[in-house]
Amino acid sequence: MTHLTLGIPSKGRLEEETRAAFAQAGLVIERNGGARSYFGTAPALPDLIVRFMPAGEIARELIRGTLELGVTGTDLIEESGDETGAQAAPLRALGFGRADLVVAVPAPWIDVTRMTDLADVAADFRTRHHRWLRVATKYLNLTRRFFSRHGMVEYRLVESTGATEAAPASGAADLIVDITSSGSTLTANALRVLEDGLILRSEAQLFLSRRADWNPERQTQLKLLLETVGWIPPGSAEV
Repeated sequence: MTHLTLGIPSKGRLEEETRAAFAQAGLVIERNGGARSYFGTAPALPDLIVRFMPAGEIARELIRGTLELGVTGTDLIEESGDETGAQAAPLRALGFGRADLVVAVPAPWIDVTRMTDLADVAADFRTRHHRWLRVATKYLNLTRRFFSRHGMVEYRLVESTGATEAAPASGAADLIVDITSSGSTLTANALRVLEDGLILRSEAQLFLSRRADWNPERQTQLKLLLETVGWIPPGSAEV
């Protein structure tokens, strides 16, 4: 039998809120082996395979087509995919995990309020400091696309593996591109979001992989799942 696989964030608040959202909709997801188990079950849909995975891995597997369904952030899908967004389709916004991906500069840069100002600074930076302007981020692809649209070409990306907002203060970078929900962490680190520095608004969503093998059996299982949780009218799901 061909099974349908659903990826669920494996830990923390995302896991809790994802399982709560499904439970509220009528689909209880159990993690039978405890917090260290990678697999779960949904008693109401015994043929559904549930995998507990990091949210970033869910996004990558959806894009590759090795996972049919998954709950992850819009930011991670956009970062993992191309600009067309053709590899994964959102099925349902789940009402949590909302945050913005933004460009933030040091607060003392009072003359830099928009991306055009930043592009001007970048053009002059190498002459003055004999190096490229450094941008710390975990979102390399989204940053490149956004900067390109704004004519920003003279910079170097510094891939962040820790607290991105600390990079300017530590000297590791000059500005950042990072995710923020309230902005308080940016403010605490003397950073300010540019007026037109919003790259995207993100939230947790149920995504469908368009690259997965959607044979008739999996399509039937998808319709049954969505009808069970009441997120579509019966019989109307299409891949």
